Amino acid sequence: MDTLATPSPVPAPAYSGRPACALCGADALANWRRRPTDDELALFQQAEESRRETRRLLADPQLPAPDFGPLPTAEETTMAVYACGPHAITLDSAALVHASSCTAPNEADLPHCDCTPETAPPAEPAPVSQLPEHWLPGGQ
Repeated sequence: MDTLATPSPVPAPAYSGRPACALCGADALANWRRRPTDDELALFQQAEESRRETRRLLADPQLPAPDFGPLPTAEETTMAVYACGPHAITLDSAALVHASSCTAPNEADLPHCDCTPETAPPAEPAPVSQLPEHWLPGGQ
C-alpha cells in the first residue's frame, strides 16, 4: 500500500522571549520611547474603547456606571522602540521621548536619530537624609 507523503513541518523561528530590533530583528539590547503615529494612536484608542465597553458590560448594574474619563492622547502615550547593540541610539538620546516621525533606528543617522526629542523634565533635588554622616555611604 502506498502511503501519502506528508510534507515535513516548517520549523518555527526560535523565540527568545525578548523584543526584537526594529531594524534587523535581532534580540533587542536597548530601547527608547517615541510618540505614536496617528494610525498607532487610533489602534490604541480603539483597543481602549473595546476594553471600556467590556468593563461596562461586566459592570454591576446596581452600581454607578464606570467612568473612564477621556481617551488617551498622543501627548500622554508613548511607544517602545527596540534595537540591538549595533543599531542603538546614544544613551542620552534614548533617555528622551522622540517624535512620532522619528525613524530611529536608521543606519543613516546612527548613533543619533533624525528628530528633535522632547526636552527632559527638570531633575528633582536629591532628598536630604536624616541619618548621621557615619551612616551614609562614603561617610566617616
